[in-house]
Amino acid sequence: MARYTGPVCRLCRREGLKLFLKGERCYTDKCAYERRAFVPGMHGQARRSKVSEYGRQLREKQKVKRMYGLVEKQFRAYYKLAAQKDGVTGENLLRFLERRLDNAVYRLGFAVSRSEARQIVRHNHVLINGRRCNIPSAMVRVGDTIEIREKSREQARITEALDGADRRGLPAWLESDRKNFKGKVTSLPQRADITAPIEERLIIELYSK
Repeated sequence: MARYTGPVCRLCRREGLKLFLKGERCYTDKCAYERRAFVPGMHGQARRSKVSEYGRQLREKQKVKRMYGLVEKQFRAYYKLAAQKDGVTGENLLRFLERRLDNAVYRLGFAVSRSEARQIVRHNHVLINGRRCNIPSAMVRVGDTIEIREKSREQARITEALDGADRRGLPAWLESDRKNFKGKVTSLPQRADITAPIEERLIIELYSK
């Protein structure tokens, strides 16, 4: 399955929730979800039939996949890792997703969306503990320092993202030094740090069948 490259506002409308896939646009009146809060397609405004339990589970999985910008193979691999690890599988899954480098870059405010964060990482603008890392799926660990390399700190998209970082908030597991384009992982992500409306239980039930 190839990565989705179509209009991302359709994804928010399909899931019935703002996924903040277009960065700052999602906070303005131009947000497609605000203007057309119904599912896309010619029958989008028609009365919707009752969703089955399987349908709820599927939609929850799709929502989280799209939120973090993953394809099915990647997402299922994280589920398998989470199931093998001690603790609550759903929380383990979200913890793995949060620890991705592209998500950490987004959470630190260096990008306005996870897709932009992925591109910043891919283009060699990010250092972990002083070493270049261009793998968006790399797992950050407690104590890691994440920073924008010096040559990239004047890029307009990075400075503009930092200007609006307060609006997106900073989770408790990260420490930010925006003046020096740096951040640090101070602890592992906790369930309380993820404020998006996610029912991970439904995802686990779907994959457990």
